[in-house]
Amino acid sequence: MRIHSKIDFHRFVGISFLLLSFNITLFGNIPAPLPEYSGMESYSEYKGTVVDKKTGTPLAFANISVVGTNISTVSNTEGEFSLKISRESTDTKVLVSFIGYKSKQLTLMELSNENLKIPLELTSVELPEINVISKDAEALMRAVLDKKEQNYFNNPLLMTAFYRETIKKNRNYVSLSEAVVEINKQPVNSYRSDIVKLYKARKNADYSKLDTITFKLQGGPFNSLYLDIMKNPEMIFTEDMFKNYEFSFDRSTHMDNRLIFIIDFKQHSEIKEPLYHGKLYIDAQSLALKSAIFNMNISNKEEAARMFIVKKPFNARAYPFETNYRIDYLEKDGKWYYGYSRIEFGLKINWKKKLFNTNYYSTIEMAVTDWEKLTDNQIERKERLHPNVIISDEASGFSEPSFWGEYNVIEPEKSIESAIKKIQKQLEKEQELKK
Repeated sequence: MRIHSKIDFHRFVGISFLLLSFNITLFGNIPAPLPEYSGMESYSEYKGTVVDKKTGTPLAFANISVVGTNISTVSNTEGEFSLKISRESTDTKVLVSFIGYKSKQLTLMELSNENLKIPLELTSVELPEINVISKDAEALMRAVLDKKEQNYFNNPLLMTAFYRETIKKNRNYVSLSEAVVEINKQPVNSYRSDIVKLYKARKNADYSKLDTITFKLQGGPFNSLYLDIMKNPEMIFTEDMFKNYEFSFDRSTHMDNRLIFIIDFKQHSEIKEPLYHGKLYIDAQSLALKSAIFNMNISNKEEAARMFIVKKPFNARAYPFETNYRIDYLEKDGKWYYGYSRIEFGLKINWKKKLFNTNYYSTIEMAVTDWEKLTDNQIERKERLHPNVIISDEASGFSEPSFWGEYNVIEPEKSIESAIKKIQKQLEKEQELKK
């Protein structure tokens, strides 16, 4: 039977990121809010929506980057983005790119248009002849891992990133946390773990809607970093774990005039453990992994539940009904680095002697918005977040829309934006009552 060792399985379940507890108060003291950024006039903010030129369909997770810099962001699930650029940058150009589409450069004047829509056109480039290694999908993926030290940055990077996590109970948001973090990103060939410092954060949690349950996400930004499968191949692909999967070629596509191979992978049918299935996007020229979009096989509900749930009440059954993952890498001067990751997780709770079930749905995402090579600017030990951090306990509460100042963030979807507005209205009412 094709299964991995107990050691590998222990690492595999390390991605378990949920803390589910019941009838327990785990709320720590909320620290005082950090001072607001005062340099509001030092940057200009540009907003727009990335769409398919032919259909007008929004393109989610498109990359928007400032040419000649390491500044970037991604579009949200509705194709919308926000990008903040220093007012001193007058001749700057912005590159918008998406897998399978022709990239487009825009001037700041073009970005200044209100209700801006940026249409991208599907590529229609003839595919070059495929070499020998690319005819074997598994061999191609092995080559990706063999060349990772050559393709990815082999020195530490100092990254600034925006992190967001949400929890919904059925259709209602019950928790929303956002943060700007600093990351000491370790090289792919290093056994050292990434180090994270919380710079600025805000949160709102309506625990009254959680009934008798305290539902929190454990791990915060580390969950996003664990998805860096070039740094952490044990999450899916180690030498022992390759035999668990079937690999096959899907169609090929292009991005930035470069050929991208798409590989499908899935676990062998006789394996009953919850493993993964999805697509791998590989740059044909460098054999670097560009993106990975995959899901966990959760057909074995009991086993999947054991992987994610820390505690379970005696009068309920809890199990995941959806697990989606995404990791994107960006390229600079021939080297690739972690750029964006997203986790979507659904949990169903069946209560004994109750007619209706409860569904919880959580989304975790993080985007690197700027970076530089790390020299001696290590995060001090006392400032480091613990890998088991509950970010909603570390955040300092919501504030006005200008809370983030010059920092680039992921533009919130309309549903999140609506939730934020409700929070702010509630805060305004509370302030009025105090007067």
